[in-house]
Amino acid sequence: MSSAKERMLNEVRQALKDVPENEDPQQLIIERNYQLESLLTEDECIELFAERVSEYKAKVTAIEEDELIKAISEACLKGSIKKLIVPQEIPNDWLPENLEILRDRDIHHTQNELDASDGVLTGCNLAIAQTGTIVLNGGPRQGRRILTLLPDYHLCVVFAKQIVGNVPEAYAALDSGIKESANPITFISGPSATSDIELDRVEGVHGPRRLEVLIVRG
Repeated sequence: MSSAKERMLNEVRQALKDVPENEDPQQLIIERNYQLESLLTEDECIELFAERVSEYKAKVTAIEEDELIKAISEACLKGSIKKLIVPQEIPNDWLPENLEILRDRDIHHTQNELDASDGVLTGCNLAIAQTGTIVLNGGPRQGRRILTLLPDYHLCVVFAKQIVGNVPEAYAALDSGIKESANPITFISGPSATSDIELDRVEGVHGPRRLEVLIVRG
């Protein structure tokens, strides 16, 4: 047995040495006295979510619902986005006429086609104000998981009613869907980024280099 493995097992034995032999872990009551529900109002959730998303170097804009198509058009224009991948459920009234729209529906686009696109537009399942996180679960307006991994730019539409205050609220909202579906759940906190051992930051390794969020009020 390697010395590293033996050290690890010794640590486990030390941690368990004061546990009674007849103790049944299933009968132990674990106190869960952390805050399960946020006390934030909807406006406070929007403000906190926008602040936290911005801290991740993502661009975030709050708009009214009747401004959505204009905001999408302006975001794509500023980001030099001309060819946009969208899930099949994205409404036509979200899509500006000046963009080449590639709907990922009956015939799924290949990895090369996704990689060659300028970006992807999706909705989300919910968002978490406390952590500035977007949650995708493959539901309506979200598309396949690969849609938000290969394109360089991700434009995500988040409705105010989808923003929850904290992480326990998010898991509670996701609970029924997790049990009913085998879809993977993706938590997105800012653009994709990683650092090597020298702490050099590299963006776009595990997903889009650029994340932009439109928060829709109302």
